[in-house]
Amino acid sequence: MSFSQGIADLYLNKLTRLVSALDREQIDHGVQVVANAWLAGKQIITLGNGGSALTALHFINDWNKTISMQTQRSFRGRSLVDNVGLLMSYANDISFEDVFVEQLKHVLLPGDLVLAISGSGNSENVIRAVDYANQNGAVTLGLCGYRGGKLKEIAQHVVWADIDDMQISEDIHFMFGHMVMQRLAGYY
Repeated sequence: MSFSQGIADLYLNKLTRLVSALDREQIDHGVQVVANAWLAGKQIITLGNGGSALTALHFINDWNKTISMQTQRSFRGRSLVDNVGLLMSYANDISFEDVFVEQLKHVLLPGDLVLAISGSGNSENVIRAVDYANQNGAVTLGLCGYRGGKLKEIAQHVVWADIDDMQISEDIHFMFGHMVMQRLAGYY
C-alpha cells in the first residue's frame, strides 16, 4: 500500500477550495490594519500557541527585516513567543493562561496592534491577551480557523479561515503574513 498516492491532490484541492472561498475584503482589511499601525509608528505585537507561535514569530522575522530594508522605514514588530525562558517563567510562576498578558503589561502602549493567532480561536492565553489589549487601548487583529471561536468574537478585526482543518487554517494564516510583507515592502 502506498501512503502518498494522491495526497498532493487531496490536500491541494482542499486548500484551493478554501482559498477560492476566502473573503478577500476581510484579508485586505487585515493587511490595512497592519499597515495603519506601521505607518503610525506603533508596535505590532504577535502571539500564538504551537504552530501559530511559529507563524507569529515568522511574521515578525519577515516584517522587521524585509519591510524595513525595502522601505527604509522602521517596522516596530515584536513577538511574545520568542523568549522561551520568559514564557516558561510566567507559565511556572503565574500560569500558562497568562504568559502573553503578563508580557503585554510591560510593553503595550495605546494604539499598538496585537495580532493574535489561534487555529481554534479558543486558546485561553490568546483570549486573555486580546481581552487585555482591548481594555488597554490597543487595536486587535485575530487570525483564526474552524468556527472562529472566542477570538472571532472579541478581536476588533478578524481574518478567518472557515475550515475545520488545523493545517489548512495555518496555511491561510501564513499566507496572510506573506501578503502583509509583500504589500508593505512595496512588491505590489
